[in-house]
Order: sequence, then C-alpha cells, then structure tokens
Amino acid sequence: MTNKKIHHICMVSDFFYPLIGGVENHIYQLAQCLIDLNHKVIVVTHAYNDRVGVRYMTNGLKVYYLPFVPFYNNATLPTVFSTIPLIRCVLLRENVTIVHGHSSFSTLAHETMYHAKTLGIRTVFTDHSLFGFSDISSVITNKVLQISLVDCHHVICVSHTCKSNTMLRANLSSNDISVVPNAIDSAVFVPDTTKRSNERITIIVASRLVYRKGIDLLIGVLPKILKTYPNVEFKIAGNGPKEIDIQEVREREAYEERVQLVGSVSHDKMNEFLNSGHIFLNTSLTEAFCMAILEAAACGLLVVSTKVGGIPEVLPSNDTNSDIMILCEPDVQAVYIGLCKAIERISNGNGPEVSEWHEKIKHWYSWKKVAIQTQTIYNNISEKVPLTLNDRLKRYKRCGSISGIVMSFIAIVSYFIVIFLNYTQPIHLIDDASGYTREKFELAYELRRQNDKKTK
Repeated sequence: MTNKKIHHICMVSDFFYPLIGGVENHIYQLAQCLIDLNHKVIVVTHAYNDRVGVRYMTNGLKVYYLPFVPFYNNATLPTVFSTIPLIRCVLLRENVTIVHGHSSFSTLAHETMYHAKTLGIRTVFTDHSLFGFSDISSVITNKVLQISLVDCHHVICVSHTCKSNTMLRANLSSNDISVVPNAIDSAVFVPDTTKRSNERITIIVASRLVYRKGIDLLIGVLPKILKTYPNVEFKIAGNGPKEIDIQEVREREAYEERVQLVGSVSHDKMNEFLNSGHIFLNTSLTEAFCMAILEAAACGLLVVSTKVGGIPEVLPSNDTNSDIMILCEPDVQAVYIGLCKAIERISNGNGPEVSEWHEKIKHWYSWKKVAIQTQTIYNNISEKVPLTLNDRLKRYKRCGSISGIVMSFIAIVSYFIVIFLNYTQPIHLIDDASGYTREKFELAYELRRQNDKKTK
C-alpha cells in the first residue's frame, strides 16, 4: 500500500554536516530515505565558517545554513524573537507542513519548532540523548525541554530507555512518545576479515575521548589487559581532553607500540578502521542508543560494552558463544573481565559468524524502516488540528507558575510579531521554492554534467 500523503518536511538542528556525529548522520540518512518516499525535505542549521546560504546534497537535499553564529558547543545563542523573520521566510518559502527538530541541546531546533507552532505548522521532535536530574546543566536543559515539548505534536526517542528518560524530564505521557531506533547503512559497513592481523588480537575503540564516554574506565583497563595478554593491541580513534591521559598511561607503561592513537577517523574510512580489529570496546557511562556498536557488529567485530542506558536493547547478549555482544557493569574490573571473555573467545576461534550477523543487523536496523515508521508518525499528526494560541497558553500552565507566565508572554509577543511580518512582508511576496523536486535536481545535475563535458 503506497503512501498518498506528501509532506514538506523541515529537519532542523544545530548539528549537521560538516560536523560528523550520530545526530548529523541520523538527519542526513532519514532525509535521504524520506526523499526516496517522495516527500520534500529540507535541512535548516546554522552557518559553519564560510558555509552560509543554500547548499545542495545528494538527491537534491536542500540545506539552509542560516547566518547564525554558534555560541557554545556548536549551539546557537537563544534569542527567541530575532530568529522569527528569517525562519518564517524559510518555512513559508518551502511550504513546510512539518518541522522536525533534533537534539535537546539544539537551540535552533527548539526556536524553529516554537516559531512553527506560531505559524500553525505541526512539529515533531527526536531526542537522541539521556540526561540526569541533579546537576545544574541537566535541570536547565530539562526545563527547556519541558516548555518546548508541552505543545509539540509528537516526540520520537531512539530507545525505550530514552523514552522513559524523556517522559520524566519533559513530564509527558507515554502516548505522546514513540520509539524509533537508529539504523546504519549496511552497504557501507561490510565485514572484511582479510584486514585483521593473524598475529595479534586487535581491540578497537572509536569514541570522543571525554569523561561521559567512560575513557577513565578505558585508561584503567588498558595496562591490565596488555599485561595479561602479550598478543593484544589497542587502536583508539577519536579526539578529546582525555587523549592526554591515555598518552600518559601509554608512555608510563611503555606500551607505545601496542596502543595506537589514530585521532579522528572520517566516516568514509570508518569501515576500513573497524575491519582491522577483532573486538570493539565501548566504555560509555551514559548512552541512549550507541550507533558505534551497531557499525562494529555489522563489520563482524565482537562487542564488549558497558551495560548502561539503551545499549542492552541494541544487540542480543546472553553471555553465550553465539552472541555478538558481551555486557558488563561500568567499572574497571567488570570491563576487564568482559574483555578477557572476548579475547578467550577470539583465541579459541569462537568469534561471531561474520556474514550471519551482518545480515541480521542489515534486517533489524535499516534506514528505510526508520523512514517508514517516521512517515507513519507524520501521517498521524497531519490529521490532528493545529493548536491555536489559546490551546498553547493553556498547556504552558503545566510548566509551572513562573515558566508558564514567561512562555505565555513570549507566545503572545511572537504572535503579534508574525502579524506584523504578514503586513510588512506578505506571504504572496515570498518566493515559492517548494516545487524544486528530486527529479528537477537530477535533470539540472545531468545538464550541468553535460555542459562540463562540452567545456572540456
């Protein structure tokens, strides 16, 4: 049964290409699959150095790099009102029917969703991370999330653990949230055992070298494993403040040859890097899903991971020789024991069936499935009546007395700003760019290619 509803979708986040990461990859892959389903998709993000304006990516994916400067951790400064004119122009120009925000940390996502509600456009939000409740940063982030999602049409989480966390943080009911897991491009992450060493067992680590990724656990387990198993080596990819600590341990224990720090590895070379190892180690202290262990498993690596967040949901783990993941508690001794089990399995020839697990992961986690599930959510919310200003003001009362009054004031001011813009910049004077389809992009690309040939 084919989908008859065609949506004009605006994916928005502070985190997109040229940055490389889980959120960035999720937005790109989901957008490409939605385009294949005949939806119109654009991406809105902030400027990256000289990358400002409109750019085009594969399949005619249009990206708006708005002239907003990152303020902290690649997120823009929250201004609320100053972004209304430009975002309104983009949404109306592209005839957007659904705004899909990504990441709790993205200021641009929250502000664009807020302005979309003022314009009567339906909104969806995907939460990719887990947060605590005690420290100041988490308290502020959770409050922002609550007031942002109180009038959002639907929320998506990447795991059931993430769903429970978001329900508590944003004070939402279970019916307001759906679980749609991440996926990988199985055509990119393909096993190749010929790249593995026959003399040594290689343990791969690919992570940002920061505290949240459990690098202190890695530092603690490194010397213990290398002393116990002379035929084991580590390859560590990633950058971060903890890189200095790893270098100190490596030099102090004289393991320079057996611990390689390869720095940042680009996404197009990650498959080759993963295939050079036998075991993949993840020491994260908190994780909503963890794409890295999926990519490693798709390449046939035996995964050893801390048992935190949504990780136990990703791959089966019954502590048997037939499973591809060994889970352990987030402490040095438990990670050491888990790695010992993995090394013994590889040494005894009981590693995972590479091709079998690749096919399983290819079937379980595909971006096409993610796009179809997301499309169903779009279809459902498109049948709902858009929230009026009065409906939104009622919902803001749930956010607390002070927050409710502040958000109600902002909503009313934003409403009058939009009325003023409708008078000074009428909708009929805004160029309609929504008709630029994938077919037109492919035709323009082919014409340009032919012109280039004639020029040469």
